[in-house]
Amino acid sequence: MRRTEDGKLEVFVYGTGIICASCINAPSSEETASWLQSLFNRKYGDQIHVKYIDFQKPANEEEKAFARRMMLEDLWYPVVLIEDEIVTEGNPNLKKIFKKLDQLGIKPIEDEQTR
Repeated sequence: MRRTEDGKLEVFVYGTGIICASCINAPSSEETASWLQSLFNRKYGDQIHVKYIDFQKPANEEEKAFARRMMLEDLWYPVVLIEDEIVTEGNPNLKKIFKKLDQLGIKPIEDEQTR
């Protein structure tokens, strides 16, 4: 499982600062990454780290390779990648994301009210 140095599952959100023409009124990819991080923090505590990557400015070879793939396959951004698998593209599908996290054994934190 891809983990950060402090043991968190790493979720990648690939996008760019430019909002696509057909995505009027949609949040930017960077805003989506921030929103997902907040959602994960509430639901899963500190088990997950979301990393935003601008596919037009990749920082390393792995990011460059995926950026090329995004362009070749004409993927809709933002693209959410978990364990090197495209889980969702375009407007994030939370059901698919939660299903993947469940498959990986990531458990929601207990709700304070259910204790």
